[in-house]
Amino acid sequence: MLDAVVSLSRWQFAITTVYHFFFVPLTLGLSIFLAILETMYVKKGDERYKKLVKYFGTLFLINFALGVATGIVQEFQFGLNWAGYSRFMGDIFGAPLAIEALLAFYLESTLLGVWIFGWDKISKKLHAAVMWLVAIGSNLSALWILIANSFMQEPVGYELAKDGSRVLMVNFGKLVTNPNVLYQFPHVFFAGITTAGFFVLGISAYNILKNKNTDLFKISFKHSVVYAFIGIVMVILIGHYQGQHLVKSQPMKMAAAEAAWKTTSDFSFFAIPNMDKEMNSAELKIPGMLGLLSYDKWGKPVKGIKELKEEYAQKYGGQADEYEPPVGLTYWSFRLMVYAGMLMLLVSFLGLFKKLRYKKWLLGLSFISLFLPYIANSFGWIMAEVGRQPFIVYGLLKVKDAASPNLTPGDVWFSLLSLGLVYAVLIVIEVMLMLKFAKKVPDVADSNVQAQPAA
Repeated sequence: MLDAVVSLSRWQFAITTVYHFFFVPLTLGLSIFLAILETMYVKKGDERYKKLVKYFGTLFLINFALGVATGIVQEFQFGLNWAGYSRFMGDIFGAPLAIEALLAFYLESTLLGVWIFGWDKISKKLHAAVMWLVAIGSNLSALWILIANSFMQEPVGYELAKDGSRVLMVNFGKLVTNPNVLYQFPHVFFAGITTAGFFVLGISAYNILKNKNTDLFKISFKHSVVYAFIGIVMVILIGHYQGQHLVKSQPMKMAAAEAAWKTTSDFSFFAIPNMDKEMNSAELKIPGMLGLLSYDKWGKPVKGIKELKEEYAQKYGGQADEYEPPVGLTYWSFRLMVYAGMLMLLVSFLGLFKKLRYKKWLLGLSFISLFLPYIANSFGWIMAEVGRQPFIVYGLLKVKDAASPNLTPGDVWFSLLSLGLVYAVLIVIEVMLMLKFAKKVPDVADSNVQAQPAA
């Protein structure tokens, strides 16, 4: 019965987390983009920038509201479905979550209210400053969440209770400066910039194609393509070094991400993993390249899944096979993230050239590319969490020991189906609201009006 409870609880948490993460990166990146646009409005006094801020600001608010609503569910699941985890991790997990709520989220949400209702009531400079504070609050909120998650990826600054029933914080400084978060937060931060860049780029390209106030949306296209390019370049660079860190801190995750059953230095460009036979049914490799990507040394071998399973069994106990994560899912999640990232790099690079920028084929490609960061974000998060299996806290607590012991499969089926239904309704509401307000393009007649620069 417990296996069914664990499996269903994992499905529930996966569905709600991935859905919640649809909204998070856009909130992080779009808040900064809006702050930049409003700053340009203050400096130039050009009313077109104000119109763009209000237009994309409305879409930002819809996204923010649904992100908050879906995020609340996550916290309830820790107590309801994962009581074993909550008992084990409460001393560590509670501190960053409390700081996130009391400091970052309150800062973000309170000042967002000032920003919404402060148009023409406070000075332009102060209003722009408020948006910058909202952006800072949003990204500080993400930082504290990732500090908590990073402990699950790479536990530091703790000691086990004498009876081994829970972890105790002994060094808050180490928790905050966890080596994992030093890679994970910048990666998520620039993923947010990339998401916002392509979100604005896609909507701008669509309106230009439809000849809807092209003068206005050429401005947002021009700025968003640069924003998106900077974001995706930084995501790729930081992701490379994060991967090198994971080879050392979570070698099994990276072995699974490469479907490397045996120790090898070959990079897998394409493979069809077969977990039953512990081999790849088909594969296309680049000899020696995995060593370069992992250690900056061509041909240096990386440990394979089979060897690592035995090492994990000796270190953590139990059977070797239980330490093998879902290789196929981990491998393809990693590939989809990377392939989507490469496509975004190409589209944003082409958009930098003025002669190509407003060609119909590139505008169409830019609109379609709006969906690419959502693919990359979702599968990147899946890879990060699935590749850590069977651990929920790496090296300390397994998923099977983290579930609530008194739940029945019927209990979890009820909550899973209920939340699934609610989230399906929210998806419809979100799409309808986004489409409704995205169609409310600012008036053409007013788009060229320029005001005097603010004092």
